[in-house]
Amino acid sequence: MSETKIAENKMGTMPVNRLLVSMSLPMMISMLVQALYNVVDSIFVSRISEDALTAVSLAFPIQSLMIALGAGTGVGVNALLSRSLGQKDYEKVNKSAENGVFLALMSFLVFLLVGIFAVKPFYISQTDDAKIIAYGMQYLSIVCCCSFGLYMQFIFERLLQSTGKTIYTMITQATGAIINIVLDPVLIFGLCGAPKLGVAGAAVATVTGQIIAGILAMVINYKKNAEVKVSLKKFRPSGEIIGQIYKVGIPSIIMQSIGSVMVYGMNRILIAFSSTATAVFGIYFKLQSFVFMPIFGLNNGMVPIIAYNYGAQKRSRLVKTVKLSILYAVCIMFVGFLIFQIFPDKLFMLFDASDYMLSMGIPALRILSIPFLIAGFCIVSGSVFQALGNGVYSMIVSICRQLVVLLPAAYLLSKLGNVNYVWWAFPIAESASLLMTVIFLIRINKKVISKIEDRI
Repeated sequence: MSETKIAENKMGTMPVNRLLVSMSLPMMISMLVQALYNVVDSIFVSRISEDALTAVSLAFPIQSLMIALGAGTGVGVNALLSRSLGQKDYEKVNKSAENGVFLALMSFLVFLLVGIFAVKPFYISQTDDAKIIAYGMQYLSIVCCCSFGLYMQFIFERLLQSTGKTIYTMITQATGAIINIVLDPVLIFGLCGAPKLGVAGAAVATVTGQIIAGILAMVINYKKNAEVKVSLKKFRPSGEIIGQIYKVGIPSIIMQSIGSVMVYGMNRILIAFSSTATAVFGIYFKLQSFVFMPIFGLNNGMVPIIAYNYGAQKRSRLVKTVKLSILYAVCIMFVGFLIFQIFPDKLFMLFDASDYMLSMGIPALRILSIPFLIAGFCIVSGSVFQALGNGVYSMIVSICRQLVVLLPAAYLLSKLGNVNYVWWAFPIAESASLLMTVIFLIRINKKVISKIEDRI
């Protein structure tokens, strides 16, 4: 492949605002579709029973771990591959991609074992309700044991993102999501002659969408992504490349895994009040994805731009990308805050909420959305740290926010005997996150960004 073709990559030449929008908007749309099918899953499951909804909500920590491993590895591959493109190190580009595919396979094998051996103990540790445990085992065993589609999708979509081809990831993610949405009612309720699978139907719909999206992403890579060549015929894992991937990826994995630990801890705290409290928290996580997923899509478009221009030593483009990303993120989060404040009852009625659930859920959504006002800044800044090879900063902020501040605060507030007090742990934790993020952003600007050359 010629140097000229690589040198013309739009991440180093296109006007920054247009570049950020063109790369992020497809990802934001696809992430919104992802959020939609996550919510649709729960909407249909809630029609089975509140116990079924609670079971799916309790599955979230394991599903979050699955996503953490795939997304964190993808962030590492994305950053290394984009930086290598910026440096015009084409051999390293291909090695990064090949080792990323290998790591995706290893990730699937981990959760195959989880699906076989760990699902029942996981549910028993959270509840003694036999019905919830039975529903949960049906759902989570299928999701874990068939997760190869999820990891195919993660890695091959990241390869497309790394070279700026985010329009194709929108296509693959939207395809998977639409398949899931269509299959959900068919398999849950036994429509169109299909078997009535109940909660298991929701899981089968999910993994079917992931598998088809993963295959599509792989095919598009081979046909359209000329800048990356993946050949596994003579492949040998590279400890050096894997180390560089996980230098960025492990902090991201830990950061997202901490979220899983936090949700598990919150479920343990909330179920002491009632299973409805746990269901309310689960619904909140589904709904907030409509606000947070576009930010993650923005980040997915932003990270390769920053990594590329870091490798190409173009500081002004990098700085402008960061500033615009923060501005867009804050605006999106503010809109989400207004929706949660004004329409909490309408949002809960999507899930066929009882009067008891509404009485608990309306104040919960209003309190839990307060941190939205500062979360956009913190999320984008965390991705900037990762793109510049300092993902440990994001990890420290996440640990302090969710484990050092949030869970202890929630536990102490639960002792006051009113579940509404527990929700205030989230604004408290986000305030601590903001303080630490500002400190680290100042530090990385002084030690890294300000020392980057500004080549034309």
